[in-house]
Amino acid sequence: MKVLTFLALWVTLFHQGYSITNVSNCSSDSLDTCVGRCGYGTDNSFSCQCNPSCERFKDCCSDYTDVCKTSALSCKGRCDEQFNSQNKCHCNSKCAQHQNCCSDYADLIKSLSEALYALDSNKASSSELIINPQALVHDSQTSSKKDLSSGNLFRYLNEEVLFSRPTYTAFLAVLDNYNRMTGQNEDFSAQQLAEQENFVRETMANTELGRELFAFLYTKGVYASEEEFLQDLKMMWFGLYSRNNNKKDSSGFEHIFAGEIKGGKVSGFHNWIQFYLLEKSGKLNYYSHSFNGPWTSYPDVLGMQFMWEGYFKQVGSAVIGCSPEFDFALYSLCYITRPGEQCRLSLGGKQLMIQTYTWENSFYGDGKNVLWLMAARASPAAHAETKLLMGPDNGPVEKGRLKAVWNRKGRDPQGGAVGKVVGLGVNGDREEPCLGVRITS
Repeated sequence: MKVLTFLALWVTLFHQGYSITNVSNCSSDSLDTCVGRCGYGTDNSFSCQCNPSCERFKDCCSDYTDVCKTSALSCKGRCDEQFNSQNKCHCNSKCAQHQNCCSDYADLIKSLSEALYALDSNKASSSELIINPQALVHDSQTSSKKDLSSGNLFRYLNEEVLFSRPTYTAFLAVLDNYNRMTGQNEDFSAQQLAEQENFVRETMANTELGRELFAFLYTKGVYASEEEFLQDLKMMWFGLYSRNNNKKDSSGFEHIFAGEIKGGKVSGFHNWIQFYLLEKSGKLNYYSHSFNGPWTSYPDVLGMQFMWEGYFKQVGSAVIGCSPEFDFALYSLCYITRPGEQCRLSLGGKQLMIQTYTWENSFYGDGKNVLWLMAARASPAAHAETKLLMGPDNGPVEKGRLKAVWNRKGRDPQGGAVGKVVGLGVNGDREEPCLGVRITS
């Protein structure tokens, strides 16, 4: 079975929880209604029909137009329905994969992301965190490796307040357990493994935000218990795989939160706390930023250019000022519900798109892929798309569509490593999947 099977998460969002919107497959007691019958073939056991042919044969049920035509482009009352080729759009777990979902299919994920956003009580306030973005550069300048900012990105952080909170303490304990160089085995002590376990439990079991995410997934049958949820997250994020030289040298957590060095440059590294700590210690030099999200309070999204002890990051994006549990929950939500797909979220009424990817060569449990990388994009109100790339060896992607250089078996004809799409490009206001960003070996 494929990793983290993509599930249709259609539920009704209430203030403090979720209730499943059930879809009945049972026939109505009445033989002259189209409820639950739209699109299916002629059935002579019914007194009227509910498929396109009924209009030609003049035997449609009286509610055919209201039930089957007016609502044909909506998922209202159709959540998790079986595939029916007669339907113009779909509302099941595979519609995103086939790009034929109804337009309102993603609304529940957006609603949940807003709920998580509102529950992030551990985020930094404007008095606890002050940043100084300084130089703003065009996409064409991100590769220049020029230090255009005289000061640090982080002007002030109240460590005494933030770092004393349990989720921050648990996050910091895990963050320093990694060797940033790929091609070298990661070897964890018993204490470090316990720190991984504690981080997952502290963020997901001991916060209202984490429990809200679990409640959502539990009501949809993704997990049968909280313990299953926590253990799956641990394996998903901390399961090791090889990115270089057949060594167990990487994990989703290391790549996304801690950062790595691969191919002579920074890979991953999408966490503001890691950035702050390295900048404070003098190991990281902030150069500039190429985009800033539309949010006016924390969390916000920023894309930075920086040098990490001799290794350059052309575009490194991060959600600034959020709590560790918010970062962890948001990415987990997208990976569980939209593996290998676009995950459209809403934070404070502003749109954020996260593209998830799976590592096809490593598995855990009963054939699940470990988490590999993510790409995100914020969409300001003016509809000017802001590009955020999170991928291995990723720099800014040239505008326009790039030519595909990998085949369906995943092997780059030019000899690169097995992989899939690793970025998103921007062409005006349109989203363009980049099919040609190679993962070099």
